[in-house]
Amino acid sequence: MRLSAVSYLNTKPFIYGLFRSDLAEMIDLSLDIPSVCAQKLLDQRADIVLTPVAVIPELPEAYLVSDFCIGSVGPVKTVCLYSEKPLEEIEEIYLDFHSRTSVELTKILCERYWKLNPRLIPAGPGYEQEIGGGKAGLIIGDRSIGMDKKFPYVYDLGEAWTDWTGLPFVFAAWISIKPLPPEIISRFNKALQFGLDHIPELTKILPAMPDFDVERYFRENISYELGDAKWEALNRFLGIVAGENGYQLRRTAAAAAL
Repeated sequence: MRLSAVSYLNTKPFIYGLFRSDLAEMIDLSLDIPSVCAQKLLDQRADIVLTPVAVIPELPEAYLVSDFCIGSVGPVKTVCLYSEKPLEEIEEIYLDFHSRTSVELTKILCERYWKLNPRLIPAGPGYEQEIGGGKAGLIIGDRSIGMDKKFPYVYDLGEAWTDWTGLPFVFAAWISIKPLPPEIISRFNKALQFGLDHIPELTKILPAMPDFDVERYFRENISYELGDAKWEALNRFLGIVAGENGYQLRRTAAAAAL
């Protein structure tokens, strides 16, 4: 199976579980930034992808193959808007090129929750150095670790979404564009569960990160189970992204039965 997964720290429990499972010899795994994961799914260069959810309405078919995801219930810690000024004084926002989901979430929060109308700038590599004055920046993933010490104002997008909607948020989900055998889905999810069950073991072999509690991040900031509340949040987000025609994602029978 060709798999593509996000190359961030928050994906490590999934990767650990997959390579400790009986699926290891069947997997051709590539680790990519979220936007590349999404493109591989669109181009049919992967069979299962941990993809930013904003791309889902663009797929010809979308099958949710797991009840695990990269989500949050409140602060996510690694998807944040960083600024030298408070929200109401922000004039421009650099948008991280790594993930469309976080970009779309920023747009939604600006328009519907924060009631802001800043200039939104698609950013390229190195844009982090341009943040300052009235220019804020959306930074996601591992590059955001430690950024809270560099800027006086930090706005956590997971926390803002929950404050606004009362719901958790789903940043990425395991998606295929064709049906998969129920046996494969079951084995796949057992592997993911194994990784989540062995987080203490995993953290012992990960490189040390000064001033960052990796196990606490896995357990308190990232929420991996895609339960009913996240399902509601996911469809609400996708409906906003899809616009007036709306969108409704359905679970595969095999995934829903997990």
